[in-house]
Amino acid sequence: MLKCDALQPINNDKTIQLSFQGSVLAFDFGEKRVGVAHGEHLIGIAHPLTTIQAESSKDKLSAIDALVHEWQPSTLVVGLPAHLDGAQHELTALCQKFARRLDGRYHLPVVLIDERLSSAQASQTLNELGIRGRQQKPLLDQIAAQIILQSYFDQIQQTRPYEHTT
Repeated sequence: MLKCDALQPINNDKTIQLSFQGSVLAFDFGEKRVGVAHGEHLIGIAHPLTTIQAESSKDKLSAIDALVHEWQPSTLVVGLPAHLDGAQHELTALCQKFARRLDGRYHLPVVLIDERLSSAQASQTLNELGIRGRQQKPLLDQIAAQIILQSYFDQIQQTRPYEHTT
């Protein structure tokens, strides 16, 4: 069973601490598309940003490079999929690998967070906005990333599990 009930920093370098300051990029990882959301720790509100549609890891990382350069995040958040019962999802290992790649590439705190039902919630949100069926496809992943990031902000507001060090 996969434990997804808390923030899970994955940094190998234990001297890197979450600062709870600055901007955050969040990712809803998929094999073909990666949804991206942005937010600021100070405000604690997530916004959908874009959907990266690329089949190769190289192309996905190139697009992420540009976003990291543009937004200068202090933290990266990656949704960790699991089945409703907590069992590992088919994409769990790929998301963990993606998070480790982000960690190694950008040397920023990377946090895994439970993303169960984020895509279903994103689809429901789009339905409520009158966007249905195939019209949802270009927006679904970035809205799911927004939900993942908002969940991160909500959790740190409630628990603050890591202390800021200067």
